[in-house]
Amino acid sequence: MVDAFCATWKLIDSQNFDEYMKELGVSFATRQVGNVTKPTVVISQEGDKVVLKTLSTFKNTEISFKLGEEFDETTADDRNVKSTLTMEGDKFLHVQKWDGKETKFVREIKDGKMVMTLTFEGVQAVRTYEKA
Repeated sequence: MVDAFCATWKLIDSQNFDEYMKELGVSFATRQVGNVTKPTVVISQEGDKVVLKTLSTFKNTEISFKLGEEFDETTADDRNVKSTLTMEGDKFLHVQKWDGKETKFVREIKDGKMVMTLTFEGVQAVRTYEKA
């Protein structure tokens, strides 16, 4: 269940995020901001929906969705994507599709931390969060 992820999480470590953003086609200026921003992620449940908020000094985003149902999402770098989030075992998966492309985020709880692995076209980044 998504319950294990319902908390406020603060970014504490980020590996290879610039290369991941570069592969996505994110502009240099936006990548510079993305590399220094330390977002807080708030995951909660409201009825049958999951709410995922990303809060930072750069930009705040919020998505509300039902697990397994595709929805429209505008990403922090302004891509318009079709997203689907699901639970597979103890992994919280987020797939974004646009223009024939696909990126995947896998969130897992490891040693009390939320570890998010982002993959696009063979480039992988890992972002680690701890409870705030």
